[in-house]
Amino acid sequence: MKIGLLQASIEERRLILDPRTKLFMLITMAIFVLGGAAADIMPFVAPILCIMPVCYLLIDRQYVSLLVYITLYGGLYFINFQIVPELTGSIHYVLYILTVFILRFLPGIMMARYVFSSTTVSEFMAAMERMHISDKITIPMSVMFRFIPTVLEEFSAINTAMKMREIRVGGKNASKMIEYRFVPLMTCCVKIGNELSAAALARGLGAGKKRTNICKIGFHGWDILMLIICMAPYIGLILSVIGVIG
Repeated sequence: MKIGLLQASIEERRLILDPRTKLFMLITMAIFVLGGAAADIMPFVAPILCIMPVCYLLIDRQYVSLLVYITLYGGLYFINFQIVPELTGSIHYVLYILTVFILRFLPGIMMARYVFSSTTVSEFMAAMERMHISDKITIPMSVMFRFIPTVLEEFSAINTAMKMREIRVGGKNASKMIEYRFVPLMTCCVKIGNELSAAALARGLGAGKKRTNICKIGFHGWDILMLIICMAPYIGLILSVIGVIG
């Protein structure tokens, strides 16, 4: 069966990580790559974390995403460190801000893509229950796990339909692109949100009682390794704050 974009397939996964491990990896990347924490005392942390999406996309055989990530990140890195220093004036500042902005966001986005594509809703719900997270947070997040992939599929279908009608850049009806693409997309978003909310209620997600899960989650050897790797920057940051390391 064909699996939609960013939707997890249990049969096709080559590496199974606990959802809590993936969530911790995302938080770590947000703090030390996007936030730039401890960049002055541990400059090697961000590059190591930026390599993590490469490893997981390769293991998960998402070769297109991997190629896009390596090409885009490598190109922007080259521009930021080789071309930008040679420029002057406003173009220097604009290009520098743009490249740094994307370089900080891109690793987290690609890691989030891996997390979405390798985690089922049942696994996510089971992990949130293990952490005793309130249903007020868990249910909206579980709905988003299906909302984003479904919207992307609908957007792709709308694009295909509009191309057949020459409503595209360079087509004879290019002036109708916004109206004929985004109006149907907004309608689909409202409809998809209502349907997913109804599906969540039908599954008893708002019943206020403990749910049973047929999926099994837990920490294994690879989870322990990743938790140790992700804990290391926090330990270094704490030691720096208390003055143990400079």
